[in-house]
Amino acid sequence: MEMVNIKINGMPLSVPKGSTILEAARQAGIQIPTLCYLKDINAIGACRICVVEVKGARSLVAACVYPVAEGMEITTNSKRVFEARKTTLELILSTHKKECLSCVRADNCELQALCHDFKVDDENKYAGFNPTYPVDDTAVHMFRDDNKCILCRRCVAACAKWQGIGVIGPNERGFNTHIGCAFDQNLDEVACVSCGQCIVVCPTGAIAEKDQTQQIWDALGDPTKHVIVQTAPSIRATLGEAFGYPVGTNVTGKMVAALRRIGFEKVFDTDLAADMTIVEEAHEFVERVQNGGVLPMITSCSPGWVKYCEHYYPDMIPNLSTCKSPQQMFGATVKTWYAQKMGWDPKDVYVVGVMPCTAKKFEVQREDEDAAGVPDVDVSITTRELARMINRAGILFKDLPDEEFDNPLGESTGAAVIFGATGGVMEAALRTAAEWVGGKPLESVDFKEVRGTDGVKEATYQVGDLTVNVAVASGLANARTVLERVRRGEANYHFIEIMACPGGCVNGGGQPVQPASVRNFIDLKSLRAKALYDADVSKQYRKSHENPSLLKIYEEFFGEFGSHKAHNILHTSYQKRNPF
Repeated sequence: MEMVNIKINGMPLSVPKGSTILEAARQAGIQIPTLCYLKDINAIGACRICVVEVKGARSLVAACVYPVAEGMEITTNSKRVFEARKTTLELILSTHKKECLSCVRADNCELQALCHDFKVDDENKYAGFNPTYPVDDTAVHMFRDDNKCILCRRCVAACAKWQGIGVIGPNERGFNTHIGCAFDQNLDEVACVSCGQCIVVCPTGAIAEKDQTQQIWDALGDPTKHVIVQTAPSIRATLGEAFGYPVGTNVTGKMVAALRRIGFEKVFDTDLAADMTIVEEAHEFVERVQNGGVLPMITSCSPGWVKYCEHYYPDMIPNLSTCKSPQQMFGATVKTWYAQKMGWDPKDVYVVGVMPCTAKKFEVQREDEDAAGVPDVDVSITTRELARMINRAGILFKDLPDEEFDNPLGESTGAAVIFGATGGVMEAALRTAAEWVGGKPLESVDFKEVRGTDGVKEATYQVGDLTVNVAVASGLANARTVLERVRRGEANYHFIEIMACPGGCVNGGGQPVQPASVRNFIDLKSLRAKALYDADVSKQYRKSHENPSLLKIYEEFFGEFGSHKAHNILHTSYQKRNPF
């Protein structure tokens, strides 16, 4: 690798040729602040917060896009640089709705943190013309408040480049510039898939999920309700970030303890329903292969992906597995088998899902998700919302003992826990399908070819006499690449896993928000996924069809895997949606 020699704040440094000043400074242990820059998708140098001095340059330069060169001398902390950044912050505040005390990002706002660092004490210094916009709260999962927007365009880049959708962008010009949908349509009028990737990259409170925690507090206070909570596989690997733990820390025990102290009657693990999804999905896949069903079969546990398919690839709806997602299977099981077992009326059972995903808020309202005649799941909240509930309840998260999930709906396998990482659903399904088709126990349950954070992964496996071609895609722009290959007949896949969010659920739109200073230099997806794969290895059972609690539920209630009763309760249907 060719290197160049530079100086940063008088310190000699050798860095790879082609590095930006921002990257070079980080290598030197210096963090240059940014507001618009997002690695790989939004290098536009627009916010001017990252400006630095370069010896010989007539003006300050944007460190996020300015490449280093041999002999370059850079100053990142001069009086001129600090004054420029402070002035920029004051100008941003001149059109910013300043309600920091009640803002959802009050303790995690990149703009607020910079104003503190640069001692911006006159927030009205440039008061003048200040356009105002109505808050768009028409979407099921989120709201957008352009009065808090700083026009960094990170959300635009995430929607267009990661997801290949682009339903938002800059409208009008000059002081009237604002982010919105084409022709200023509301979010519920366009083909938004509810993924929430725009939320996790926003540096302020301009975009956020709709907080539904008060509905849960109300249910907990209703003596007629049995309030049950379930937590998705990835939550245990991310919730700790909201309480100061390093990225990738597994906090399962403390999470369970916190949920009990909030007041839930039962604390269960969605992982059991993930095992249920696998046995139903594997059964469906084997049946399609053996009986000439529609192939490739595509997973259906990511509601953002399912909605994308309904909007943009309605011709491929028959390829979707009919299995409900683990969240919905869990709710359906609780309100049928478990309610019957406990002698409860399903209408008195209130099921809460804690999910990494804002699209789950849309999913709970879908048609054909009401196996007991009432919604399978009553409310779905994000990891962030759970963290707010824990704080509101005064629970000292770090001081909690580790506790276990309640049984029987708390027992799960390693196959279930890896659902939270891209490739995890595919690997879990292969562990079961390969054993069923091959007719003998697997020598190894690790299908490492489908692991990792690459946007598209392919593999071929010999399962008995059957050669199975599989593909895994995460991020909807990558999903489009795979689907177009299938459409054109260029790929002969049998089974495809698609997750709406890049990296899978560990990087979902409902996960803890990390600032650009972390996102740009730390691999969140890999660190969070590692916590799940480590948990997989530690499990007694690593194949879904070996889960003792699952087998008992089928024996008592559903009968065989893929039975008529299981199909009625655990499977669903889809619909074509407007692509505009």
